[in-house]
Amino acid sequence: MALQYSTTVRNAQLDALETAVGTAPVLKLRTGAPPATCGTADAGTVLVSMTLPSDWMANAASGSKGKSGTWQGTASAGGTAAHWRLYASDGTTCHAQGTVSATGGGGDLVLDNNVIASGQVVTISAFDVSAANA
Repeated sequence: MALQYSTTVRNAQLDALETAVGTAPVLKLRTGAPPATCGTADAGTVLVSMTLPSDWMANAASGSKGKSGTWQGTASAGGTAAHWRLYASDGTTCHAQGTVSATGGGGDLVLDNNVIASGQVVTISAFDVSAANA
């Protein structure tokens, strides 16, 4: 049997994510496939780097946690965003990563258009994390 957690435990796990990463983390959208793990060196070209708000995630509820505030940055390069990495405020300590896709593409982070032009303002309109083992 797989482990199952209460909603209270799942919410606590999700809220711990924001605490561990810290305030004002840096989100970078990159080209290419994500590295094997967060401990693996960065891969791909950084298309856009954005410092997230100090309180960057809403409180977890029902085993899910969504973004809080405005997540926006100006692209420093052009290309197709294919993965993201979330760093501590130092911009170098990776805490989470996932895939990027256009709407309907099944990425962990979805953009209305993942083809980014240099100088383009990129806004993340939605980002949600759900705890497993419900």
